Amino acid sequence: MARTQAADYDQRREAMIEQAGRLFARTGFRGASVADLAAACATSKSLVYHYFPSKEDILYEVMASHIDQLVASADAALAAPGSARERLERLIHAFMRDYVGAAERQKVLLNELDCLPADKRAIIVTKQRRLIADLQALLVELDPELGSSPARARVETMLVFGMINWTHTWFDPAGPIGTEALAEMVLGRLPGGEQHQHRPAS
Repeated sequence: MARTQAADYDQRREAMIEQAGRLFARTGFRGASVADLAAACATSKSLVYHYFPSKEDILYEVMASHIDQLVASADAALAAPGSARERLERLIHAFMRDYVGAAERQKVLLNELDCLPADKRAIIVTKQRRLIADLQALLVELDPELGSSPARARVETMLVFGMINWTHTWFDPAGPIGTEALAEMVLGRLPGGEQHQHRPAS
């Protein structure tokens, strides 16, 4: 007889993903076991396997939940009306909020991608490339000269991600510079960014 799905199935599953993100960020995917995750969730290995077929599936869900949020934020920022600069501002602010709000999942995404099976890794990489393409298109719209040099446009795009992808390693959102102020500092270094350089930090 099939096991009945609990009324709080989705909440318990998300709680396991949250704990897995913390565990994998702290010890690495290979350094953590399903037994470790079960202990962190105060549950049993068998219940973990009820929610996820394998440890790799748990890792995928940690990454997918984060990359899907980034994609949703990008879609919302780009769909709203406004100039290219306004859309870029919305995008960078949204990315910074997502990165700061899910720092452990961001760390796992950056460090553990090669631990995924090839098919699941391809799904994540496809979504990463979509985010890169979205940002690159905005930068080209802001600086049309980049359109004549795809190589330079890609480098400019990756420089932006280089500024924001690793903030989880050093940025303290409770410190004197807030998340929104940090986003403004990033924007100040992008085309047309001089208008941001004198905004007060919050």
